[in-house]
Amino acid sequence: MANKWIKTDISGIRYREHPTRKHGVKRDRYFNIRFQVGGNAVDQGVGWASEGMTLHKAALLMADLKEELRLGKGSGKLADRQKAQREAEEAAKAAALEQERLTVSYETFYREQYEPLLVHKKPSTARGERILQRLWVLPVIGKRPIREVGVLDIERVKQGLVKAGRAPRTIEYTFAVIRMVINVAIQRGFYVGQNPIAAVKKMKFDNRRTRFLSHDEAEALLIEIAKRSMTIHNMALLALHTGLRLSEICGLCWSDVDLTHNVLTVRDTKSGKNRHVPMTERVRKMFQHIAEEAGTGALVFPSRKGELRKGPISNSFDKAVDALGFNEGVTDRRQKVTFHVLRHTCASWMAMAGVELYSIKEVLGHQSIQMTERYSHLCPSRLRAAIDTMENALNAQDKVVSIRRTQHG
Repeated sequence: MANKWIKTDISGIRYREHPTRKHGVKRDRYFNIRFQVGGNAVDQGVGWASEGMTLHKAALLMADLKEELRLGKGSGKLADRQKAQREAEEAAKAAALEQERLTVSYETFYREQYEPLLVHKKPSTARGERILQRLWVLPVIGKRPIREVGVLDIERVKQGLVKAGRAPRTIEYTFAVIRMVINVAIQRGFYVGQNPIAAVKKMKFDNRRTRFLSHDEAEALLIEIAKRSMTIHNMALLALHTGLRLSEICGLCWSDVDLTHNVLTVRDTKSGKNRHVPMTERVRKMFQHIAEEAGTGALVFPSRKGELRKGPISNSFDKAVDALGFNEGVTDRRQKVTFHVLRHTCASWMAMAGVELYSIKEVLGHQSIQMTERYSHLCPSRLRAAIDTMENALNAQDKVVSIRRTQHG
C-alpha cells in the first residue's frame, strides 16, 4: 500500500490510494483528518471510499468532532464517538426492553416467550396446555400486563372453570399451567415477586379412582376384547394380574420376561426404580403362547410398525367396554372403566385377598405407602384382626381390674 498522503482542497483532510484496489474508475482512497482545538491535536483515519467515505463526509465529520471538542462534549476522536454512540444505542435498547417488561401482556408473553418451550414436552402434554390456555386462561387474563397478574386474576380464572362445571382436577391442572408461565416470566425478568399461584386457595378433592372390576366383570371384559384384538386382550390380562401401568406394559421387553423363575422385570418406571413382579400361571402361559405364535423380538407388545406403542390404548378396549355397558350413564370419571382401572383392580383383588399393604406397594411400584393406603378399606381381615387384638387387650385389662376389686372388696 502506498504511504504517500495526498492533500485535498479542504484543509485538514488528506487521503492515500490503495496500490491495486479500485473504487469505480479510480483507486480506492483512504481518508484522514487532522486538526487541533486548544491544546488537543487529532490525527486519525476515518475510512475508505469503498466503505462509503467521501471528501464531503470527512469534512462534515471533522467539523462535528471539532465542535464536540470545543464544547467539551467529547475527545475529538472518532473511536470515542463511536463508543459513545454504541453505549447510547445499548441504553436505548435496555430502556425499550424495560418498557416491554412493564407493559407486555400475559398473552403476548405466553405466545412469544413460553409457547416455544412446549416443543421440549410430550405432544400430548403440550396440546393439553394449549387447550387450557386457549379456553380458560387467555380469555380472562390474556390482555392483562403479566407483571400485574395477581391472586384476584387467577381467582377469576378459577371461577370461570367452576361455573362451567369443570372437574377439580382440571382446575388444578389450569393452575399448574399458569404457574409454569409465570415462573418463566420471573426467570426472564418480566415478573417481580412470588408466583401468585402460591397464594390461591386450592380446591380440595379426591381424584383417586374408586371403580374396580369384579372377577366376573374382568372375565367378561377379556372375552369381549379378545373378539377384537388378542394383543389388547393380552395387555389387559397382564394389567389385571400384575398391576403394571400401560406405559410399563408397552415398554416391556422379552429380555425382562423370565419364564424360568416366572418373574417380570419392570424398568424405567414412574418412580425411577426397577422392580420385579411375579407372574401368575395364566400370565406365564400367555407369554409362552405369544412366544410360540409370534416369536420374541425386542418388545413384547410392539406397534404394528414394530415400534414402541405411544399414546392411549387401542380403541378395541373402549369398544369392548361400551359393548358391556360398563360406562353407560356414568358421569363421574372416577367411576368409569378405563385401562388404568385394570391396575386398580389388581390392587383391589390383592387387598381383598388379605395381602399386606406393603406387599401391594412393592408390586404396584408406589413411591410411598400412603399411595397404597387407599386400598386399606378392602382389607377386612386385617382390620378385623386389629380390632380383635384391641378387644382382647381390653377384656384382659377388665379382668385384672375386676380381680383387684374383688381382692380389695
